[in-house]
Amino acid sequence: MELAKNIINNSKIIKSTIFVLIGTALLAISSKIQTPFTLVPATMQTFVVMFLGIVLGYKLATLTVVLYLIEGFFGLPVFAKGGGIGYFLGPTGGYLIGFIFTAFFVGHINENKDPIVVFLYLLLSVSISYTLGLGGLWNYMGFDKTFNEVFTAGAKPFLLIEIYKILILTVLSKQLLKIRKFT
Repeated sequence: MELAKNIINNSKIIKSTIFVLIGTALLAISSKIQTPFTLVPATMQTFVVMFLGIVLGYKLATLTVVLYLIEGFFGLPVFAKGGGIGYFLGPTGGYLIGFIFTAFFVGHINENKDPIVVFLYLLLSVSISYTLGLGGLWNYMGFDKTFNEVFTAGAKPFLLIEIYKILILTVLSKQLLKIRKFT
């Protein structure tokens, strides 16, 4: 009986580890899919962070994002243009930290949610990344800049893109939540 419990627990740990590692790889790949508009490039990272939240749930998704950030912090080239501590001090640092909170909050979406509620939940969750990102960008650009200048550089060009990402995930959310049962 004890052996069966150990095997089940070990297989759950192995499965979770595999999902987390695949998630960090997806985040790294999504950072390379980019369109450089301003100081902050448009990437697919927010899509993948929200995707991971839906598929993995709040615990594993948050862990995945934290591990991804640790990989980048220690210099692995997982961010849009490389890796290293400089990313956290540069124009995108706030967005990267915001990913943790976005994954956590999106991970609380469940199958019983109406699509409109899912859409609003995703919108609120990604807004956390943008709020922290704009704060970090403002610090990077200098507090002598107006909020409008910072918003124009760090959010305005991406709003329509984010709405599309959120709409896609809203439509797919019922199917994606079924994957969570396997994690």
